[in-house]
Amino acid sequence: MNLFNALAAGNLGQTIGNMFVELWESSGIAQGREWQNYVMLAVSFVLMYLAIVKKFEPLLLLPIAFGMFLINLPGAREVLWGTVIEESPTHDVVPETRGLLWYLFRGVEWVIYPPLIFLGIGVMTDFGPLIANPKSMFMGAAAQLGVFLTFLVAAILPDFELFGVNIGFTLKEAGAIGIIGGADGPTAIYVTQKLAPQLLSSIAIAAYSYMALIPVIQKPIMRLLTTKKERAIKMAQLRKVSKAERIIFPIVVCLVVGLLLPSAMPLLGMLMLGNLMRESGVVGRLTDTAQNGLMNTITIFLGVCVGTKAYGAEFLNVKTLFIIVLGLVAFCCGTMGGLLMGKLMCKLSGGKINPLIGSAGVSAVPMAARISQDVGRETDPDNHLLMHAMGPNVAGVIGSAIAAGVLLAICG
Repeated sequence: MNLFNALAAGNLGQTIGNMFVELWESSGIAQGREWQNYVMLAVSFVLMYLAIVKKFEPLLLLPIAFGMFLINLPGAREVLWGTVIEESPTHDVVPETRGLLWYLFRGVEWVIYPPLIFLGIGVMTDFGPLIANPKSMFMGAAAQLGVFLTFLVAAILPDFELFGVNIGFTLKEAGAIGIIGGADGPTAIYVTQKLAPQLLSSIAIAAYSYMALIPVIQKPIMRLLTTKKERAIKMAQLRKVSKAERIIFPIVVCLVVGLLLPSAMPLLGMLMLGNLMRESGVVGRLTDTAQNGLMNTITIFLGVCVGTKAYGAEFLNVKTLFIIVLGLVAFCCGTMGGLLMGKLMCKLSGGKINPLIGSAGVSAVPMAARISQDVGRETDPDNHLLMHAMGPNVAGVIGSAIAAGVLLAICG
């Protein structure tokens, strides 16, 4: 009944009252009966604080935190995703009305975003320090310890109940959990979507959160596993790398890894294509697009999509928290693996290699390398380790893509 008819019928007061009742019932306050959503709102505020005030990887953490904030606003999920009416034969949610997030999330579901992110990383990353010091590959490889150790732990973990919830993982789920140790968000999303998409929210949030919290997590481990004398080691300047070496390197890496492990190519291939575009110097327009417009756009989409998977009522459960703990173990073990290899190489080189650069063997570029530099300068302000640490750091990016290929080959 419209207002004119209600006035004519003398029911204007009742009609207006019904309008206010409907407005109230459609409000988020009236719909917000799940306490988990309010907890996740509080978590999103903490993450936004870390991104804005502490500047912990803000390019990643801010979109994730705001996506988490949006999806946990009571009543907002149905508007953002659409109204679900059925599931398709492939178990994809088919909404009656498709919201913005339904469309954006296709890039995650179809694993389009992660390889495009790797393309941008390849364009922005200088492989020179790795080419100049090939031995740093060993530290990047050792940093994958966290991936495979956690994979084995999760795979052999027997089923048990914790607070009434069954805890236990299939081989595919174990592979998805282990990849958190690579400290590479796009790789974690790629592997999880391929192996265990039902765990995407917890694994993606864990991977990106630990990447953003690298300064908090890595520094205590670095100080614990190295001596003051080791941290003060100054390394010789790296040799100059020729343009021919820079061009040949991505082609050779693709050729060798592609022949041995084709499952790593979607990520590693895009990484090497981006680097070849950078080093060739003949496709300036493409490199500019890949490292600026395309990279920034995909980062926003991917971050928001990851954040919106952290819906409180589904995200906050014992199994998710257990996965996040395993992810932290994986990340710490990866850092320790790189450091221990750095200590071994330091001893074998007669004290010429600072073991701190081994912690940069995790894939988070260039944050992990900057942390190696920061901890080294705490001991000696004149110690400059950044370029040396970039070698293991780049090796870690390649290593995480190879580790993803291995897990996909084993578990897929």
